[in-house]
Amino acid sequence: MHPPTDRRYTRSHAWAMAGGGGDVRSGLTHVPGAFLGDVVSVELPPPRTEVSAGEPIGLVESTTTVFELLSPLSGTVIDVNPETESAPRKVAEDPYGEGWLLSIRPDAGEDLDALLTAEEYVRFVGEEPV
Repeated sequence: MHPPTDRRYTRSHAWAMAGGGGDVRSGLTHVPGAFLGDVVSVELPPPRTEVSAGEPIGLVESTTTVFELLSPLSGTVIDVNPETESAPRKVAEDPYGEGWLLSIRPDAGEDLDALLTAEEYVRFVGEEPV
C-alpha cells in the first residue's frame, strides 16, 4: 500500500490532512497496521484535550502488541472518530479512510508542510512506490 499524496506524515507513522476551517484530521499509517494484525481497542484523548507534537496521545492495542500514538501537531483535539470504539479493526484495515483517529485544531504557528510528504515517508520506511 502506498500512502496517499493528499496528506503529510510523521516518522512515528501518523498522517495528518488539512480539513475545513484549518482543522487537521489524523490517523495511523498502513505501516503499523501491517504488524498490528487484529486491533481490539483504541484509546484516544477526549475532545478539548491539549496535545503536543511528538507526545503520546493514545494507544492502539491488538491481539499481539500495543502501539503508542504520538501527536503529529500541537493543538486541541476537537473530534474523535466514534468508529474506533465500535470497530477498532478499521484502524488497520482502512487507515486512510474510515480508520482515521481524531481531528486537531492546530496551535498558531503549526505547519503541516513541516511534516513529511508521501514520497519522503516512503523513503523513510524503505518502501517501493506502488
